[in-house]
Amino acid sequence: MSSERVSFFLTPPSPGVVPARLPSPFAPGPPGSLARSAAEALQQRLRRERWEALDAPGGGKMFGVLVVAAPDGRVGYLSAFSGMLGGGWNVEGFVPPLFDPVARDAFWPAGEAELGALTHRYAELSREVAQAPSPLLHEELARIGHLRAERSRALWRQMARSYVIPNARGERLPLAELFAPRPPPGGAGDCAAPKLLAEAYRQHLRPLALAEFWWGAPPLDGRRESGAYYPACDNKCGVVLPYMLQGLSVEPAPRTGTLIEDPRILHEDPWLLVVDKPVGLSTLPDRHAPERDSVLVRLQSRFPALSSSDVLQDLEREVSGLLLVARDEATRAALLRQFARREAEHRQVSWVEGVVAGASGVIELPLRGTSHAPLEDCVDRVHGKRAVTAWTVLERDGGRTRVAWVPVTRHPFQTRIHAAHRLGLGAPMVGDARFGQGAARLMLHAEALAFTHPQTGARLEFTAPAPF
Repeated sequence: MSSERVSFFLTPPSPGVVPARLPSPFAPGPPGSLARSAAEALQQRLRRERWEALDAPGGGKMFGVLVVAAPDGRVGYLSAFSGMLGGGWNVEGFVPPLFDPVARDAFWPAGEAELGALTHRYAELSREVAQAPSPLLHEELARIGHLRAERSRALWRQMARSYVIPNARGERLPLAELFAPRPPPGGAGDCAAPKLLAEAYRQHLRPLALAEFWWGAPPLDGRRESGAYYPACDNKCGVVLPYMLQGLSVEPAPRTGTLIEDPRILHEDPWLLVVDKPVGLSTLPDRHAPERDSVLVRLQSRFPALSSSDVLQDLEREVSGLLLVARDEATRAALLRQFARREAEHRQVSWVEGVVAGASGVIELPLRGTSHAPLEDCVDRVHGKRAVTAWTVLERDGGRTRVAWVPVTRHPFQTRIHAAHRLGLGAPMVGDARFGQGAARLMLHAEALAFTHPQTGARLEFTAPAPF
């Protein structure tokens, strides 16, 4: 056992403070007393050692502790940091990363050097374009930018292959398989919680309680405070941790917002459902956490035969509005044909920032890697999949424009990217924290649905007015 990585408590904790089940890493609020004691001990160490980089503007980071029970009954804790600390992946007293450093060193330095050269060339061309713009320079700048993005993605894909994620059952999966068919987001597997659980499994330690906290200067967006506790992130750990926790007795993950109303069923018959989804509720659960709260999970309490493939639209959690659900394969296939032939329509409405010129149009920007990529990298004319959205201006009010959207194709974040991208409207949606500026909510709502019933032949139209 690598006992130097376990800090054992000098006084065994009383049975009353040891949780009967591992608290959910996604639960908000401060941790229990046992995890908090471990976190405070780590914070004392951080105060003593004074990592200067943590105090630089935007230089703070997430740290974590996992309280564990050893096979001999002793109780202690493991410590971890997110990403790197002081420029290193391996720091004495902290658990190691999930990848093999030797395998990484075989390709990463050369890849980083190539990316550095491309970044330098891109900066040079940007200055030249600013001083003397020309079509040839613009074309070369776009080529270098695309090449840099491709090399960066390829390097991360190679890196991701070196991560193998364990769970408490003794099973192991490559990181890429957890996120398939989409690529893993950058930094997946490098958060504190996955490192801690992996080390506990390596040492045959039983996880008892987890706590993660921010330490150092706040991030540049100001959304973290030094010493404050935060739940595991949904973007990366929302996929990785549910798999890692399989085989443990864990408290159920909290619903995304405990007061989110149930989706309203506007139409029900033996063949299909039409549902009005509230904002804040995911359409589908993650495939490695099928019990997590979502429209599908709530519908399955009444319609247990439903599966994720039966839901024809996958609205993001931040989006509200109408969804169409097929209850058998023949109905599903018939409805999908209608959408493909533009015989059915799913209309959305949003407010966007800025005054949009023109009355209507069609945006055709091929999309690739939309799940976690920056806005510019989501559009890829070489390798992207066809994505088409029709738009119509409904209203202009001050510095904002109300727009109706009819997606012709179906991709995650399609209308949001087509709104925000400079080659689309160049006007991010109001409240879009990912592609624009966050607000109380994303002002995007699926307000209308029209299709021909595959069984009765009746033309059905549904509306749900936007709440903004």
